[in-house]
Amino acid sequence: MGSAGPQLDRLAEIMARLRAQDGCPWDREQDLRSIRPYLTEEAFEVLEEMDRVAEGGPWAPLCEELGDLLFQIVFHARLAEELGEFTLADVCASISDKLTHRHPHVFGEKREDGTPQPLANWAKLKAAERKKKTGREGSVLDGVPAGAPALLRAERLVEKASRLGFDWPDLAHVRAKLTEELGELDEAIASGDRDALEHELGDVLLALANVARFLKTPAEDALRMALRRFTTRFQHLESALRAEGVALGEGSLEQMMRHWGEAKAVEKALPPPTRVPRAPLVALRLPVEALAPQRAFWDQVAPLLGWSAGRASAREAVYGDGLYRITFVPGSAAPSPTRLTFEAPSGAAVRRLRTLLEAASPGCVREGDLGAETIMFRDPAGLEWEYAVPEP
Repeated sequence: MGSAGPQLDRLAEIMARLRAQDGCPWDREQDLRSIRPYLTEEAFEVLEEMDRVAEGGPWAPLCEELGDLLFQIVFHARLAEELGEFTLADVCASISDKLTHRHPHVFGEKREDGTPQPLANWAKLKAAERKKKTGREGSVLDGVPAGAPALLRAERLVEKASRLGFDWPDLAHVRAKLTEELGELDEAIASGDRDALEHELGDVLLALANVARFLKTPAEDALRMALRRFTTRFQHLESALRAEGVALGEGSLEQMMRHWGEAKAVEKALPPPTRVPRAPLVALRLPVEALAPQRAFWDQVAPLLGWSAGRASAREAVYGDGLYRITFVPGSAAPSPTRLTFEAPSGAAVRRLRTLLEAASPGCVREGDLGAETIMFRDPAGLEWEYAVPEP
């Protein structure tokens, strides 16, 4: 799996070419207002493919739709660059800076002692960002788009409020609140007051969104999947009526409910999805007989690979690149793996690392005819590592 950098640069160059004087006439005439609908459309197409994957479908179409969504971001960034506002690199830098700032427990010097509360800290950090940007802290509820689907917005608003402690203690209390709101809706139904009906129905929906948050089942996703099931069942009903020679709109409720029940039965008879979500490997925990020399070695070598030392106790040494993590701990050393490999960006990088390793830790480089694009080295624990350009 190669670096995304070159491909992102390629995409930005394609976008610039499309917008050039001799580029695509359609792309050249677009502006922020005209391409706005395409951004939301592509986002919803990504959601559709995510739902298909959740039901056991293939991942390849999701990859394609994510590419379409990424293109919209690149398009917007290009429009801004042409006006001298910002570039795609600025977009990447902005989100990277934001993420590292909001995760001091991962990237910075600041660490929580005792029981960590990263969500509470997140709210404080965002407030500090708002104050720096606008001169005031604003509200913890800021940042949830007013134009977002109402059910999604409801869940995000109560989630943000919970980060300041404004929350129910457990699911039982949240469920009791839903029962209370349903009772008030029944009263509004009995009264027939239109304003009261709208008010109480809104409170019920908000309470349901909060139940969804406690269940860790996003309400927007649950409703979207329910709509998929409704569509499938109703289309089965329509097909069944046609097969019986019944024109649409002329079937009795009894006929329609019978076919609806058949559709549900077929649905329940289907086997569950066989594809399970991929569980990416994110960490290796390796026992070593002597931790001190291992730490001394990797403190020098990790930066040469673009990795950094992480915060760790005296009983471990941790190194990572923000995505993967290697932890060395004292213990009986396991048999050395055949090969642990780091991906090199180029043959020049391999040659450079050889020179740096020989200077930092003489004798660690394994000699032999490994080719110009591969280097093997051994750490003090006897673990062997490979730094190599991936095969095409």
